[in-house]
Amino acid sequence: MTGAAELVAARDVHVTLGGSEILRGIDLTVGAGEVVAVLGANGSGKSTLVRALVGIVPLSRGSVDLFGAPLGPRLPWQRLGYVPQRVAAPSGMPSTASEVVASGLLGGGRLRLPRGWRARTVEALDLVGLADRADDSTAELSGGQQQRVLIARALVRRPDLLVLDEPVAGVDKPSQEAFAATMTRLVGDGLTVLVVLHELGALAPLIERAVVLRHGRVVHDGAPPRASSTHAGATHQHLHPHEPADTDNRTAGPETGLTDTLNPDLAAGHAPRTAS
Repeated sequence: MTGAAELVAARDVHVTLGGSEILRGIDLTVGAGEVVAVLGANGSGKSTLVRALVGIVPLSRGSVDLFGAPLGPRLPWQRLGYVPQRVAAPSGMPSTASEVVASGLLGGGRLRLPRGWRARTVEALDLVGLADRADDSTAELSGGQQQRVLIARALVRRPDLLVLDEPVAGVDKPSQEAFAATMTRLVGDGLTVLVVLHELGALAPLIERAVVLRHGRVVHDGAPPRASSTHAGATHQHLHPHEPADTDNRTAGPETGLTDTLNPDLAAGHAPRTAS
């Protein structure tokens, strides 16, 4: 990275979960306007890294600054959009696409939706090509459409930095192509992106830089590696016995309002509350 202001600055980041050290001294910066992919095998620490960067899992050592400020209540969280790995909509708790997207305006101490939230929700859904599904239950949407709803939930904040955790995993090719088209438009408008991927795929034309993890450490930071079908390829997906699975509790960060679920506010069984 050269010249551009640092939106992400992680230094000597260590994370220990369940007695296992998942991240082992990660240094990472992301400059304004960059599109950076985090690659690596299962268990390498990719998802743990991005979840640590947004304050969802705690650091055991090291520091993370976003937008020039350390993680904490004074950080301008509204400038950050976070898209977790896709999970199924909870059964028995129907919610519409617009309700899920509107929940992205909550958090950071805000308990009620701001004025104008409906227009912002429609705008965000339109960005991902789902404005016509605003009133549909998320349970009726395909996996790819559910993922695009999560992206809209992040975009409704109008963020400067978008962090995505395996956004195209498990979705069909048309949905992957639709997602790539959406990201192309957003990046063209200047959005900074940090995205975890198993492989570059349809996003390859957008990726300027790749950070490859192995055993919780950075082993490459630079030009995206060429696709490889060998066992040792950077994106080879094989869970080795000595590598702890890159999963942990899916909870909300205590200060960020960010969550790892499709329906964060609806977990209590109600729609987001609106401003009076």
